[in-house]
Amino acid sequence: MSVSSPIDRDASRRTSPISRLAWSVCNAIQLGFTLLWSAGCITLALAVYAVTRRPRLPLAMARRLWAPGLVAAAGARVEVEGRDRLDLGRPLLFAANHQSVIDIPTLFVALPIPLRFILKRELRRMPFLGWYVTAMGMVFIDRRASSEAIEALHAAARVLRAGASLVCFPEGTRSRAGVIRPFKNGAFAVAIEAQAPVVPVAILGAGAVLPADGFRVRPGTIRVRFGEPIPTAGLAAEDRTDLARRTREAIVRLQAGS
Repeated sequence: MSVSSPIDRDASRRTSPISRLAWSVCNAIQLGFTLLWSAGCITLALAVYAVTRRPRLPLAMARRLWAPGLVAAAGARVEVEGRDRLDLGRPLLFAANHQSVIDIPTLFVALPIPLRFILKRELRRMPFLGWYVTAMGMVFIDRRASSEAIEALHAAARVLRAGASLVCFPEGTRSRAGVIRPFKNGAFAVAIEAQAPVVPVAILGAGAVLPADGFRVRPGTIRVRFGEPIPTAGLAAEDRTDLARRTREAIVRLQAGS
């Protein structure tokens, strides 16, 4: 039998039925805006891509139009730390913890460069979003098919070698309660193959703005902290597990503010 604390009971009393109803209505409006805004921005970006046949401008539209619109609609503010230590003119693999679906627009806002993501293959089948990420050359991983997953990792390495930067969420799924899950090491094999530095990225506050379970948006500050790049020059494929461990430890330190 659980016993609630006085603080919990006070918080429950402060959350009146009227307040809960108001938040429900507000979140329903925000959800509608999110769907319409995303569909509109993606349609416009795909139209631009159809004319130019180049992804650079549609990717910039995600960074300058789509993502800021979603972050603003959530009542969120993005604060960035440590970006000045990065050489954004070279290809980098950004490895971030994953709390919320708002992590992706947050990273678009935080980084002033074209970004491609390593994504779950299921996203490719989604209307609008799937069309956009496919056209932009995002990398899809099918964890159930090892041969396809290996080929996808080689494709990701080619993206890095071609000069583009990639973002991965090595936990493989969204975490709860701010606890970082163990990292999968596939993306780190990509960085080693391409000899691209790995940048640890700690995202704080995204789970409070938009939790992993349900669409319950609350205004707040999302902090994005970039760590020192971890070089991969001279590393071999068998070093990927150690590289994953070092990256995770760096993100934990960044979360703690050290």
